[in-house]
Amino acid sequence: MRVVMFYHSLASDWNHGNAHFLRGVAGELARRGHEVTVLEPADGWSRSQLQREHGAGALERYHEAYPQLSSTTYGAAPDLDRLLSGADLVLVHEWSDPSLVHAVGEHRRLVGGYGLLFHDTHHRSVSAPAEMAAYDLRAYDGVLAFGEVVRQRYLDEGWASRVWTWHEAADVRVFHPVPGSPHEGDLVWIGNWGDEERTAELEEFLIGPVEHLGLRARVHGVRYPREALGRLARARIIYGGWLPNHAVPGVFARFGATVHIPRRPYVRDLPGIPTIRVFEALACGIPLVCAPWEDAEGLFDPGADYLVARTGAEMQRHLSELLADPAAARAMAAHGLRTILARHTCAHRVDELLAIAASLRPAGAVRPSLHGAA
Repeated sequence: MRVVMFYHSLASDWNHGNAHFLRGVAGELARRGHEVTVLEPADGWSRSQLQREHGAGALERYHEAYPQLSSTTYGAAPDLDRLLSGADLVLVHEWSDPSLVHAVGEHRRLVGGYGLLFHDTHHRSVSAPAEMAAYDLRAYDGVLAFGEVVRQRYLDEGWASRVWTWHEAADVRVFHPVPGSPHEGDLVWIGNWGDEERTAELEEFLIGPVEHLGLRARVHGVRYPREALGRLARARIIYGGWLPNHAVPGVFARFGATVHIPRRPYVRDLPGIPTIRVFEALACGIPLVCAPWEDAEGLFDPGADYLVARTGAEMQRHLSELLADPAAARAMAAHGLRTILARHTCAHRVDELLAIAASLRPAGAVRPSLHGAA
């Protein structure tokens, strides 16, 4: 099967978490014998910012880490006849320009021959509904939504009539425990400061507990303003800057624990949707403590896969107990890893995607070339 995927970037994960899941899915499809074409805009801000801050070497290191993956850039007026020739299944990500979303829909309506799905992995369906309503999805077969609440939003608003919940997952070929790594510190957090969507939460659930416990801690990420860097320094937290995602397992292996601190829109408006960082941390076998979020869809076993801290004081207590009891920490981490391997790998999500693609076949008269898994 030829799968064509329009996404913001495969090559860059600079402030771009969707690249994590995309790489895992694209790689899994390719390993199963499918032809995968990933298309990204030539002027995409993530790729541009990565090269501006870290030079061409950052892209070279990505290619070294993912030798089986590649992407093709397109300009302002992509030749869809050429790019979609022979396609069986086409995915268009929600970060794509609305004009591209419309153009691909028109191509499908006029030319046909492939299944067409829109993929939403963001909170804009609830935080910016007017922006989402501007997307023209009339010629699409349906929507892949990264959580049940987003799926229901599309149905309630009438943006699509067929919507599937398609959660993110861990690429366990990259994210796995790294035994034998030297111990470097107590706690590491990997995440971007962002747009004031979790500033108070970072103080309560990360900086404050680390400061009060006197932990040896490190933070990686981008878009940290000067005042944030100053606050980290006062708490004696090392700021490590941007970390390429493929290097995360090696870093996790050198620390005793990590934390998950979701952005406020996810906690408030999208219960049940973890960020991909949860899947990846558990896949790496590092003990995890989460700031409050509701696992409304029962993806995990809170208390067994990870601990939940409802307040900063509770975060402090959980971290103190985990770091003081390595056997209990290892047991919890092992439970979380088993959960990932049983239910939440990119291989599981590709199984789901192929089943969805197969269900599209009888839905329309066009798609003569859509065939089963290789």
